[in-house]
Amino acid sequence: MIYNLYIFNPLGQCLYYGEWERNKETDMSSDEEFKLVYGMLYSLKSFVTRISPATSDSFRNYQTNKYKLSMYETQSGIKFVLNSSLEWSTGAINEILHSLYKEVYVEYAVRNPLLTLEDNIGSELFKTKVENFFHSRMRDI
Repeated sequence: MIYNLYIFNPLGQCLYYGEWERNKETDMSSDEEFKLVYGMLYSLKSFVTRISPATSDSFRNYQTNKYKLSMYETQSGIKFVLNSSLEWSTGAINEILHSLYKEVYVEYAVRNPLLTLEDNIGSELFKTKVENFFHSRMRDI
C-alpha cells in the first residue's frame, strides 16, 4: 500500500505532493509538514554520510513497525520520497521511484516548457499520470 509521495527540488521546496491511503491526519499545515519531512531527510542523509565507513553510502530508506519511508535522489538533486506499507521490498520501491522519475517526471514535468525546477507541479495531467503509474504498480504486488 502506498500512503503518500513527496517530490522535492534541491532547495527543499516541495514540488508535488500526492496521497492515497493516509489514515492519520495532522494538525500542521502542508508547508510545515513539507519542511519537517525535508529537514528530517537532510539530517538523516547527513548523519548516514558522516558515520558510514564507505564513501559512497547514502540514505535511501528507513522503516518503523508501521510504515517504510524511501527516497530516490536524482543526479540533479530532485528527491522522490515515498511512504508505503512494509510489504514492499526496498529494491522494489527504489525501482518504482526510479521508473516514476523516468516515465512520469521527466516526460511530464522536465519536458514541460511552462515549468522550471522551482515551480510546483500543479498540472492535472501530471497528477493523473502519477496516479495511473502507482495504480498499475499496486496491481503488480
